[in-house]
Amino acid sequence: MASTSSKHTKHRRIGEDDEEEELERFDDFTIASSWERFISEIEAICRQWLADGPKNLMHKGAESVLSFENLCMVKHELKHGKRVYSMEYHFMKSAKGKYSYWDDDTHSTQLSFGVDEFLIIAPLSASGVVLDDPESTKLLSSVAIALSNCGSNWPAFVPVHDPSRKAYIGIQNMGTVFTRRFEADRIGSQVPIRLMHLEGLHELFLSKFVLSSTDFPAKVKVNFSMKLTYRTPEHDYDHEETLDSEATESIPENGVASQPRKQWDDDCPWAEWYSAEDPVKGFELTAIWGEKMFEESLEMAEVENASSFDADSWLLHPVVSPYMVDDSIGKFVGFASQLHLLVNAFESAGEAQFLEDYVADNSVPDSSKSSVAVPPPSVVDRVMKDIFNDEVGKSNYVEAESKFGRALKGAPLDSLFAQFCLHALWFGNCNIRAIAVLWIDFVREIRWCWEESEQLPRMKSSSSIDLSACLIHQKLQMLAICIERKKSLNHEKDTNHAHKEGTSNSMAPNKIRKGSAGIVPSLMLINTFQEMHIPCTQDAPLMTEDMHEERLHAAEAFGSAAGLSGQLERDILASDMSAFKAANPDAAFEDFIRWHSPGDWVSEGNVDGNSAWPPKGRLSQRMSEHGNMWRKIWNDAPALPVSEQKSLLDSIREGEKVVHYLETLRPQQLLEQMVCTAFKSSADILNKTTYGGFKLMKTKTDQLYATMASTLKSLQGNSDTSDMAGDLKRLCQVFEHIEKLLIFAASIHRKLIDAPRLAQSVFTDYFNYYLPKMGTSLESICYEKEFTTKEKVGMLEREAVSSLFRPPTANQSWRKVLSMGNLLNGHEPIQREIVFSVLEKLSNGHYSSPTPLCTDEQIETHRMYISGTSNDLWVALSVTSWD
Repeated sequence: MASTSSKHTKHRRIGEDDEEEELERFDDFTIASSWERFISEIEAICRQWLADGPKNLMHKGAESVLSFENLCMVKHELKHGKRVYSMEYHFMKSAKGKYSYWDDDTHSTQLSFGVDEFLIIAPLSASGVVLDDPESTKLLSSVAIALSNCGSNWPAFVPVHDPSRKAYIGIQNMGTVFTRRFEADRIGSQVPIRLMHLEGLHELFLSKFVLSSTDFPAKVKVNFSMKLTYRTPEHDYDHEETLDSEATESIPENGVASQPRKQWDDDCPWAEWYSAEDPVKGFELTAIWGEKMFEESLEMAEVENASSFDADSWLLHPVVSPYMVDDSIGKFVGFASQLHLLVNAFESAGEAQFLEDYVADNSVPDSSKSSVAVPPPSVVDRVMKDIFNDEVGKSNYVEAESKFGRALKGAPLDSLFAQFCLHALWFGNCNIRAIAVLWIDFVREIRWCWEESEQLPRMKSSSSIDLSACLIHQKLQMLAICIERKKSLNHEKDTNHAHKEGTSNSMAPNKIRKGSAGIVPSLMLINTFQEMHIPCTQDAPLMTEDMHEERLHAAEAFGSAAGLSGQLERDILASDMSAFKAANPDAAFEDFIRWHSPGDWVSEGNVDGNSAWPPKGRLSQRMSEHGNMWRKIWNDAPALPVSEQKSLLDSIREGEKVVHYLETLRPQQLLEQMVCTAFKSSADILNKTTYGGFKLMKTKTDQLYATMASTLKSLQGNSDTSDMAGDLKRLCQVFEHIEKLLIFAASIHRKLIDAPRLAQSVFTDYFNYYLPKMGTSLESICYEKEFTTKEKVGMLEREAVSSLFRPPTANQSWRKVLSMGNLLNGHEPIQREIVFSVLEKLSNGHYSSPTPLCTDEQIETHRMYISGTSNDLWVALSVTSWD
C-alpha cells in the first residue's frame, strides 16, 4: 500500500532499506486501490479537523447538536465506489466532570460507551445503516487506519444491522498499548426474565470477562450506578367520578347517568367559558443512585428491592403539552383565539352603516356564508337568558383589581355589557353577522325592560355614573337609574299629588321648617335673629360622557353675563333656592348668597360673633345689578324641600334617549367598545387565577394590562381601522402567551401545592424556556428547542412528589404485568439505565505492561451500559484490550 502521508508527516518504519525510503518520497495514486484512496480522503479530513481544534471548528460554522448545549458537530460527505458516506465528528465546547454522564446534556453515544468526543460514519441512505457485515467491518477498518495515521485517539462508530436494533460497532486507539472496542445491540421484544432484574444483568456483565459461570461467586469489584425514570399515570377522571357517584347516590332503575365528565380546570375562573387542555400532561421523576461498588450478584437483589426514597437524588420534569409552543391558528382555543376573531369582525365593521345591514341574507355572498354563519334562534334565546340572568352565584374568587385595569375604557367584568361581550366571543365564530344578530336581540331585551319598568340585570344600583367605563356601560347605568325612578314615580304619583296640594296651602301661614340638614356655624339670618340652616339639596343631574361634552359645547356657545351656561344650571339653582327657603322660612335673598356664594357678599367692618347683629355688608356688584338672573329665580322659586321637588333628572326623556342610542349605534362604534371590554374582561377573568403568587407570572400579568392600556387607548375615536387591526392582532398574540403561561402556572400550582418551592422553581424553569417564544429576542423567529430542564427535589419534598404517583386503580392493574423491581407506589419505572464498570491498575494483572508506566494509574477495562424496560433492552459494551 502506498503511503497516504505528506512529505513532512510520513511515518518511517524500523528496518526499511534505502530503496523503500526512496519510493516513499512521492505519493503514487496511480497504483493505489479505491479503498486506499478512500482511507486517504478520511485521513485528510481528520487531519484538518485535528489541526483546527474545537474553537476554530466552532468559528468555521460547526453546528450545535439539537437539545445539547455543550455538543457541536461537523460533517463531511465522502464517496467510495457507488456509495456515499457521511462522516460526523462530535466534540464538546468544554470538558465535563468525571461522573456527569447522567446529565441531560449527555449524548446517547457518550452515555452508552463512556466517551467524550467521537466519530460516526454511515452511508447516506434512508436508514443510514450498513446492513452488510463485511461492508461495516471494512468501513470501520478504514476509519481506524486513517485515525491511526493521524495519531488521533477519537473513538469511531459504524451503525450496523436493522435500524430498529440501534446496533453499533466501534474502535478506539488509546496509544501504542491499548485499544478499546465497542459493541451495542438491542432486544426489542421477549426480553428474558433473567435480564429483567438487576441480578441477571450483573451476571451478564460478569460473563464478558469471567471465564466460566463457576467463577461468578468470586468477589469481583464492580462499580454500579443506576438511573430510574418514572412517569405519572394519566388522571382517571371517569374512575373518580364513578367512585363519587357510587358513594353519594344510586342511579334510579329507569334513570340514566348523565353527569358530565369532570375536567381538571372545572374550578378555574375560565371554566365558565371554555375548558383548557391541561398543559402539564404528567411528570417524569428521575431517581439516581450514585456510583457504588458491589462484589456479589446477591447485592443487586437488595438494590432492586430498595425504596426509591433511598436514591441519592430526585429530579422532576413536567411533561408539557405540545400546544403550549405551537402558534398555529386553531391549535390553542382560549380567550386569545376568540379575541383574534373579534378583531377580524372589527376590521369588517366599517363596511355598513347599520347593524341590520349585516343580518340580511342578501348582504352575504354565497362564498363567505360558511365563515359568517349564525347559530339557530334556539341558541340565541339560550344566550339571551344567560346574559339577562340576574341570579348569578357568588364567586369563590377574590376580586383582583390591577392597577392598570382602570386605564382600560371597558365595562366592569360583572356588568351587563361585559357579559354580552364575553358571550359574543363564543357565539358562532364571533363574526360580524353573528354579533349583529346578538346585539339586535340584546337591545330588544333592553327596550322590553325599559317599557315594562323591569330592573336591568347585572347592573348594580348606584346614584352615580362611572365615567371611566365605556359609553355603552354608562348608558346602561343611566337607564338602570331611570327605570328605578320611573317605578318610583308610578308608585307615588297619586300620593305625591295630594301631598303637594296640602303643602302649598299650609306652607306660607305656618312657616314650617322642612328639609334641614343642620345649622350653619356662626351665621344668622339677616331679617330675624335666627340660626341659618343647611338645606338638603338634590344631587347634580347624572350625565354620561357624551352629555358632559354637549354641556361643555353649550357653555362655550351660550354663555351669559351671569355665568350661566344653559337651562340645566338654572334648574339646579332654582332647586337649591327652593330647598333653602324650605329650611329657612324667614330667609332673604342675601342669606342665600351668604351661604351659596360667599364671594358675592362684601362684609363691612369687623363683626365679633353675634354682638353686631344684623350683619353689616352688601351684595357684590354683579348681584346688585338691575335684572339680575339670580334674584329673578329667587323670587319665582317656591319654598319646597327636596322630597317635594321635581327631580332634576327627567327619567322618561333620558331613558328614551338611552334606548334610542343603543338602537341606532353604528357598527364601528359598537365594535370599538366591544374590543376594549372583551380584552379587559378576559384579562380580569384570567387575573382571578390562583397560581401560588409566582412573581414572574404577576409581573407578566401587570405588563399585559399596561400593554392593553397603551394599545386600546388609541382605539377611541380612531377612524383608521386598518392600522389599529394590526396592533390589535399583535396584542392578541401577547395575550395568548400570557394566557398559556397562566394556565401552566395554575396547573403546576395545584399539582405541587404541597411543595411550593418546587412549584416555583419548575415554573421559573419553564418561564425562562418560554421567554424567547414571547418575542423578546430574535430566537422567537425559529423556536424548535424542547423543554428538558429538570428540577432537583429536596428531601422534604419527596413525599409530596411521590403523592403524584397514585396507586394503580383496578382499571389500570390489568393493563400491565409488573415484571421489574424498584416500584414507586406500585408503579415500575418506564426506563431503567445502568452502568457497570471494572477498573484495574496498569501495573497489575493482564493489563500490566513489560515497561513500568505509572503504578497508580487505573484503566476502565470493561464497561456496560444497559437501558430498557420489561419489553425492551439495549446493551452497549466497551472492552479495553492490550495489543
